[in-house]
Amino acid sequence: DGCGHLVTYQDSGTMTSKNYPGTYPNHTVCEKTITVPKGKRLILRLGDLDIESQTCASDYLLFTSSSDQYGPYCGSMTVPKELLLNTSEVTVRFESGSHISGRGFLLTYASSDHPDLITCLERASHYLKTEYSKFCPAGCRDVAGDISGNMVDGYRDTSLLCKAAIHAGIIADELGGQISVLQRKGISRYEGILANGVLSRDGSLSDKRFLFTSNGCSRSLSLEPDGQIRASSSWQSVNESGDQVHWSPGQARLQDQGPSWASGDSSNNHKSREWLEIDLGEKKKITGIRTTGSTQSNFNFYVKSFVMNFKNNNSKWKTYKGIVNNEEKVFQGNSNFRDPVQNNFIPPIVARYVRVVPQTWHQRIALKVELIGCQITQGNDSLVWRKTSQSTSVSTKKEDETITRPVPSEETSTGINITTVAIPLVLLVVLVFAGMGIFAAFRKKKKKGSPYGSAEAQKTDCWKQIKYPFARHQSAEFTISYDNEKEMTQKLDLITSDMAG
Repeated sequence: DGCGHLVTYQDSGTMTSKNYPGTYPNHTVCEKTITVPKGKRLILRLGDLDIESQTCASDYLLFTSSSDQYGPYCGSMTVPKELLLNTSEVTVRFESGSHISGRGFLLTYASSDHPDLITCLERASHYLKTEYSKFCPAGCRDVAGDISGNMVDGYRDTSLLCKAAIHAGIIADELGGQISVLQRKGISRYEGILANGVLSRDGSLSDKRFLFTSNGCSRSLSLEPDGQIRASSSWQSVNESGDQVHWSPGQARLQDQGPSWASGDSSNNHKSREWLEIDLGEKKKITGIRTTGSTQSNFNFYVKSFVMNFKNNNSKWKTYKGIVNNEEKVFQGNSNFRDPVQNNFIPPIVARYVRVVPQTWHQRIALKVELIGCQITQGNDSLVWRKTSQSTSVSTKKEDETITRPVPSEETSTGINITTVAIPLVLLVVLVFAGMGIFAAFRKKKKKGSPYGSAEAQKTDCWKQIKYPFARHQSAEFTISYDNEKEMTQKLDLITSDMAG
């Protein structure tokens, strides 16, 4: 088996040779069939191809569909960066003989719904625009390559775009998704953090950085310690002065100084049923969680992994599950007592009560938490719907309305002048036609089913034209300014996320 990293979802994925970006092994074959939904065309993008052969006799990469063959590719030959296939299915075959060096290959694929597909290797420094939108495939989290920075301050422009988007909680690695990027002036230092299974490193001064636009549901949810935070048990320690220190659930707020919450049970058999419960007072949309360990250097306690339970009033506890396999999702927690770690929920948890249930820990369960999210309102619900929906005719129609509504005709003074002149002119024309109609009626009695329709219908059409003399012209002009639906959706995403921010 010469296949390496492979992550696939419904309409996108990532694939590499074994050991990538290290040297691929000798005498192996990797063969995989990749598909997108029927009726769609398959887009293949080669991010990297480094195969030690000039003839493609024993080392090569080949794509075969039912009707076509692409390749074999190897050596220093010019390889197309992107292939748009006429089918929804292709077989990838990578073969290796005897060789000394060569990274092999990395490719990403998606359905033709995503013409703006990029590979996991693209960095922000590859793009000049200050605002743009791209589609990241599933499976970029574990591809080698650094990122520096964080979701608040932004990322150094040398960072991998899709890996940074997973780190920021914009997309889930298992799914991939659309990202909207804003380029900004660089800052002197980028602070790294572990988030969503990706470690971002500290970075030095750069000329440029980038941020992601999000749906605005990423504020810290305030937690009151009294009665709002409960736990299965808590620990009492004795300090050097002989006084008792209570590691109570009320101390589990991330922003508070002092020791954290710690569980009474210190057994390390990992079958503990300890939990920390938070009551938000009402149902809220929870998009993420930040956690730390004890925060006390002489108590090296922290939770290494956990699952999330949630419920509403009078309902049973449910466990948060992964989208792809429908199994309980185990989140990567802390790796020391001090540094905060973030995990995002894609899709969000909508609940009043949440429980953090530790699965593995170091020495003793100890936690401080901060929940990220927002109130549930009509506004942010529709915003999320609009961002996640693809360019279907329904969403395009909705978005068209959203944009055209806030542009009142009063803003353009020339529009008013023309309208005031146009209305009397239209009235004059109507009166002339009406007079001619009456005259014709006297000369010849009108038959039933006249091709001119009823007088009522004519009257309504005239009124429409008087009321909105430029309605049709204005909307046509607005639509023409966009090359395609995709571009319009991208611009809208940026507008809506700015409004949300």
